[in-house]
Amino acid sequence: MDKPLSPEPAVLLSVNGIEVIYNHVILVLKGVSLSVPEGNIVALLGANGAGKTTTLRAISNLLRGERGEVTKGNIEYRGERIERLTPSDLVQRGVIQVMEGRHCFAHLTIEENLLTGAYTRKLSRAELNGALDRVYQYFPRLKHRRGTQAGYTSGGEQQMTAIGRALMADPRMILLDEPSMGLAPQIVEEIFEIVRDLNQREGVSFLLAEQNTNIALRYADYGYILENGRVMMDGAARNLAENEDVKEFYLGVSGGGRQNFRDTKFYRRRKRWLA
Repeated sequence: MDKPLSPEPAVLLSVNGIEVIYNHVILVLKGVSLSVPEGNIVALLGANGAGKTTTLRAISNLLRGERGEVTKGNIEYRGERIERLTPSDLVQRGVIQVMEGRHCFAHLTIEENLLTGAYTRKLSRAELNGALDRVYQYFPRLKHRRGTQAGYTSGGEQQMTAIGRALMADPRMILLDEPSMGLAPQIVEEIFEIVRDLNQREGVSFLLAEQNTNIALRYADYGYILENGRVMMDGAARNLAENEDVKEFYLGVSGGGRQNFRDTKFYRRRKRWLA
């Protein structure tokens, strides 16, 4: 007897053909579409300047502080249009962004930084201690350093603090921007292992922007590759990792003379081609 097929997970986040303009004149994103199924890790890949951070900021509504705005398309979270919501509204709905560069409060201790993540939840002292214990289970290194000012900790510890602070807000989805930036390979591996644990044990969905394509595809379920503000290729992470063009341009496996995907006339696209 054939085994019944597992149902497809519900779409948690849907970005539909968005365009983003800065300062009313600079077009940065050009019809970007992507989706994040419930309980998945989705990687947003591409070189520096491809539009990864702008995509995350469009979702979390942090563009206005940089004079950016979504001018076309729409963004839905759990079926609700969210383009007009404030970042605070999104936190209340369980969407948390961990910014590129970590952005800890340098003058606060590790534990004080973590506590700021629970500010909107109005927890009792016992509930707050339980939330801290949960974070320390995933980040035991932070427990040993909890009384240390964040500005005197390592880059890896600050990244763990930033993710732990997001976890304190009890997220359903974390937007994680360049988690490997400036970190030693063994620390990057440790952080991605924790991301996988959070995904598998807590059911937290992730949309992560990452230049380190190799490690991102090892941990992600699905990936989108951006180039010059457009999605140029997408597919299951395993398929992207085996794709010859992805190997050449992003994994450094082969050494052809092509410079970008637009010069490639034969690469395969699963859903779209944006010329």
